[in-house]
Amino acid sequence: MTNKSKMDRRSFLKRTAIGGGAVAGTLAAPAVMAQAPIVLKMQTSWGAGNIWQEMAQDYADRVEQMSGGRLKIDVLPAGAIVGAFQVLDAVNDGVIDAAHSVPVYWYGKNKAASLFGTGPVFGGSATTMLSWFYEGGGKALYDELTQDVMGLDVDGYMGFPMPAQPFGWFKGEVNTVADLQGFKYRTVGLAADLLQSMGMSIAQLPGGEIVPAMERGVIDAFEFNNPSSDKDFGAHDVAKNYYLSSYHQASESFEFLFNKFTMEELPDDLRSILIYAVEAASTANTAKAMRRYSADLKWLQEEAGVAMHRTSTEILAAQLEAWDKLIPELEQDPFMKKCLDSQRAWVEEVTYYEIMNAPDYALAYDHYFPGRLKL
Repeated sequence: MTNKSKMDRRSFLKRTAIGGGAVAGTLAAPAVMAQAPIVLKMQTSWGAGNIWQEMAQDYADRVEQMSGGRLKIDVLPAGAIVGAFQVLDAVNDGVIDAAHSVPVYWYGKNKAASLFGTGPVFGGSATTMLSWFYEGGGKALYDELTQDVMGLDVDGYMGFPMPAQPFGWFKGEVNTVADLQGFKYRTVGLAADLLQSMGMSIAQLPGGEIVPAMERGVIDAFEFNNPSSDKDFGAHDVAKNYYLSSYHQASESFEFLFNKFTMEELPDDLRSILIYAVEAASTANTAKAMRRYSADLKWLQEEAGVAMHRTSTEILAAQLEAWDKLIPELEQDPFMKKCLDSQRAWVEEVTYYEIMNAPDYALAYDHYFPGRLKL
């Protein structure tokens, strides 16, 4: 961003705050604040009908309530101002104040972006890796990448540890590595490098373009993220075999991305609300996902006639072997090696406790609901 555009951005926010009577230290009565709140524009990378757009709105609702109406977020769907993959540039340039997306969507600018959502799986879950972001040094590395390496005027936070992403949708059954050869498959980030090395042809597409691409034959298999989004897209209309469980994207979270100057110009309490509302939304999003993902998976199976499969051990093992070959290539970049070393050390320590301490939940589930699991 040019110095002029930075100054314009600062001046815009000051004018907004002054006009709204919400400058720090000069706040008037609640009625005045309610009449003229600070309004931030946040665009997502999701379509208007996607459950993730609803989750972004859940965040905005919490910000407004926590600020007593002094701060509002106008949540816009993908394409309202820029494309789904362009929100990082838009936030950096001050075209929008904030974005709700995932780092892997700017993987094309720097592959290290994928390490903050869809990197190698060392055994840790999405909760493990979100904890790494906040307690294991991940936030500092994220800031180093975005602000120092890439020179961007952004500030980002992660929330909602997503369930591991399904391997996805196929027209026929795929049980062996040989079955995957030649598939034109949609995924994003380092998962593209991984699965291409396993013999698949990869197309990186935003969510809203997936089913149309499948209908046109541009791709013949795909994944996005979860049963609810897949149902919303109409995935069941173009494929009937849904494979759960995969190591290609097993630990992703939302990215809440803010223009750095917007954050600096806000009063301290409102800036804190923006940051800590991410944690509040993370809990709310997790609860909503548990309910809706499960209900929509059941609908896909019972109402839409989709055959549910668990990805074979052969394919999962081949994914790990493919990661083993890809990681040394990634580590040729010093920054990526620093990130991967940090993640490995965190997972080795934290996941040891998680796994050693956790009882076998599958055993308990099968005890009370015998025959449901097909492992």
